[in-house]
Amino acid sequence: MILLRNLLSLFVLLAVPLSLQSQPHPFTVHDLLSMDRISGQQVSPSGDKVVFVLRVTDLEADRGRTDLWMVNIDGSGLTQLTTDPENDSDPFWSSDGESIYFLSSRTGSKQVWQHILKSGEEKQITSLPLDVNYLLPSPDGQNLAIIMDVFPGMTFQETRIKVDEREKRKSSGVIYEDLFIRHWDTWEDGRRSHLFIFPLNGGAPVDLMPDMDADTPSQPFGGIEEIAFTSDGTGIVFTTKAVDEKEAWSTDWDLYYVPIDGSVEPECLTEKNEAWDTQPVFSPDGKILAYLAMDRPQYESDRYRIILRDWPDGPERVLTANWDRSPSHFFWSKDGKKIFAVAENLAQGILFSINVKTAEVTPLIDRGHLRSPSLAGKRIVYGLDNLKSPVELYSSDLKGENIKQITAINADKLAAVEMGDYEQFSFSGYNNETVYGYLVKPADFDPSRKYPVAFLIHGGPHGSFGNDFHYRWNPQTYAGAGYAVVMIDFHGSAGYGQEFQDIIRGNWALPMFDLQKGLAAALEKYPFLNGERVGALGASYGGYMINWIAGNWPDGFRCLVNHDGNIDERMAYFDTEELWFPEWEHLGTPWDNPDGYEKHNPLNYVKNWKTPMLVVHGQKDYRVVVTQGIGTFNALQRKGIPSQFLYFPDENHWVLKPNNSILWHDTVLAWLNRWLREEE
Repeated sequence: MILLRNLLSLFVLLAVPLSLQSQPHPFTVHDLLSMDRISGQQVSPSGDKVVFVLRVTDLEADRGRTDLWMVNIDGSGLTQLTTDPENDSDPFWSSDGESIYFLSSRTGSKQVWQHILKSGEEKQITSLPLDVNYLLPSPDGQNLAIIMDVFPGMTFQETRIKVDEREKRKSSGVIYEDLFIRHWDTWEDGRRSHLFIFPLNGGAPVDLMPDMDADTPSQPFGGIEEIAFTSDGTGIVFTTKAVDEKEAWSTDWDLYYVPIDGSVEPECLTEKNEAWDTQPVFSPDGKILAYLAMDRPQYESDRYRIILRDWPDGPERVLTANWDRSPSHFFWSKDGKKIFAVAENLAQGILFSINVKTAEVTPLIDRGHLRSPSLAGKRIVYGLDNLKSPVELYSSDLKGENIKQITAINADKLAAVEMGDYEQFSFSGYNNETVYGYLVKPADFDPSRKYPVAFLIHGGPHGSFGNDFHYRWNPQTYAGAGYAVVMIDFHGSAGYGQEFQDIIRGNWALPMFDLQKGLAAALEKYPFLNGERVGALGASYGGYMINWIAGNWPDGFRCLVNHDGNIDERMAYFDTEELWFPEWEHLGTPWDNPDGYEKHNPLNYVKNWKTPMLVVHGQKDYRVVVTQGIGTFNALQRKGIPSQFLYFPDENHWVLKPNNSILWHDTVLAWLNRWLREEE
């Protein structure tokens, strides 16, 4: 009888679809790391194929690995193109659509390679003594624009010799005479990222900015190219920091033009604007240069406007003068009558259509976050993610309708996990203005239960916690651990108009008002939230806010998590690298306006601290230096407040290594569990 029952059970099991035999499990950091990441998509010249980069996590090697994949825009023919154990990245189609150029480190240094589609053959195109950090094929197929780091006034060969000589020295000291001495997570050594032309028919690369003590971005902002060939391929427009400014306290990036033969020095096209100019894009007929420009110097979060310039030296006009949004990416329609742009809007990264003649703006795709859209014949191809899905590729018609999914790379992985449902809510915040937030339910949601709350505070401060899939601060990792998640886009956040962002200048404490009102609104709206068991977590500006909350809202939370947050705004000015940021936000320098740094300085309220806090910091964070985290922990320990310090000697402002990410999530969740779970 027992055998018969076992056989019957086996037959029943076999009759159940495999997808139902294994119930989904709550989402964890391991699921987060297992998601394959799509980026860098490029549409073929014929408009029927897309090549893209796919990153997979290698826990054993403790890093991500990237390869090139290709798919037809109807979703068929998904093919892996490269399988090298080293990273392949930055794909660009040849002008004839028969091959793909890309960067690879498979021979030890990063060089340009070419994948021939018909034969599958891969050829190394460059064999230069320096790494190639960027590439862009010319429209005529004759040249590549590449970027290499060289010493100004030196050739790339001379740079290689100087670097090798430095490595052989027995002394390690370095003398600096200018800022930056270090930036983000790297100490400077005097090299600059210079733009070169590499002839594909033979010949040495030509440095187009040989004597310029300036950089062209080799990692384009937001994944967007900072370089544009003219339509005939004889010239090139590129972005670089103005050479007559001190880069540490200036945001004066400019556009320059230079012929590709390097016969004349680069000409500055935007000298009159002392704020940020970037992302040049020529119209299909080559007669108009469009680019993005900010208006206010030193303000890195000013609104980008789209500028149209009759090429080469005609008049300019501001296309989006009356549009209170800041585009991060844009491209032309085939007939040049419209520009399609992506901009943050109410916690979404959505696609807009802008009429070039009338400047009328029309929203097209308004949910989730679009990534790097581009034209594909009569359709638009883009990446799209949201709070329950990483990036997949989609296409739509030119009206943003008839949407079709191209890839489903993570479909099986998503089917295997249980995530929390989410919804956006709003409330009356500072100045009685509407402020938005998101609520993410626990993965095991039961409306009859009460759930502890993870209250996430975004950085920036001009950032946003919106409808996107984040690989460091993903609310689903908390929802999977049984927490409800609340996120508030307080005043200062991006996507709600420039005045909404600007209002916190000189008043960094103001967002706490919205945070207080937002948490109260969420507790009232959602009865399943346990208001007695709430923990607040934040990084960067969010970490600053955690320290501010500790002294100015000491009874607001059961516990706190501070990742890379300042304790002393005055000293933080002298510690950091991009000085334009605190000078703008705090209305000057500490010696000219000391009150701007002291009136909202967490250091002045440490006497009120009493809430348990976990502090996290990376040694290579040169934006918010590690001593700010150490100082926070010292204060907590000296006051006898329960606290922990999680230190990463090999991380910067973010935690990027997979195994470090696991430790980060395990430590943070253990801290929340310690203080927010119901006592047994």
